Amino acid sequence: MNRYARNIVGALVFTTALVASASLVAESPFDGTWKTNMAQAKISAKPNVFYISQGWYHCVSCAPAVDVAANGEDQTVTGQAYDTISVKEVDPKTISIVTKKGGKVYAEQTRTVSADGKTLTIKNTFHPLNSDQPITTEVTGKLAGIAPAGVHATSGQWVVQKVQESDNGLLVTYKTNGDELTMTTPSGESYTAKFDGNDYPMKGSGSVDTVSLKRIDAHTFEETDKRKGTVIGVDRVTVSSNGKAMTVVSTNKLADRTSTFVASKQ
Repeated sequence: MNRYARNIVGALVFTTALVASASLVAESPFDGTWKTNMAQAKISAKPNVFYISQGWYHCVSCAPAVDVAANGEDQTVTGQAYDTISVKEVDPKTISIVTKKGGKVYAEQTRTVSADGKTLTIKNTFHPLNSDQPITTEVTGKLAGIAPAGVHATSGQWVVQKVQESDNGLLVTYKTNGDELTMTTPSGESYTAKFDGNDYPMKGSGSVDTVSLKRIDAHTFEETDKRKGTVIGVDRVTVSSNGKAMTVVSTNKLADRTSTFVASKQ
């Protein structure tokens, strides 16, 4: 799983990647390249809540909440992985959202509601900091409860049903060296950290500044991600006894959502 997934399933706006003593040096169960199977993912059932009313966009479930004019212009936000956001009503059933970080486009998104108003399709294009190959996703959401009246048709409480993602966002590679773990992704994210609970820099990520690792046992470790000193997510990573499957229980601490992902060794 990539580090964008947490945001996708956490707010439909745009996780942590899938994610040792000397005994782990020779044959660490974590070593290798892993690919997430999104068809096996168990996404948090907590609804994502947002609406457009009287020319304003309100993302209630974003953490922190986002309230900006839906006029298509860049507007500054705080506490998010991005610096600015622009929201535009394309037509009665579609809106577009563009976020930027450091003046560069961070993510582009289109949300379209079905004719019956019960299904929302969210198409995302992410632009990694250290790669010229964008990551694309398509998220399908189901309306929870009754559609609100007097607001844009994309408004409401939406529960994620399915997530599809390009391969460059589903791959992660781990390599252990003694009590140290190195993580790399095709999108240019990487870190090298020890299993000592201390913070180590994350490179190439737009949403995570530092990571810390704690070894639970020979087949399990816990990764804690921070942005500007605040914990944004915790992943518990477990490799099966046969070494072929990796399960990640990913908790978005800001949005209070937990999802489970499964990856296979390549």
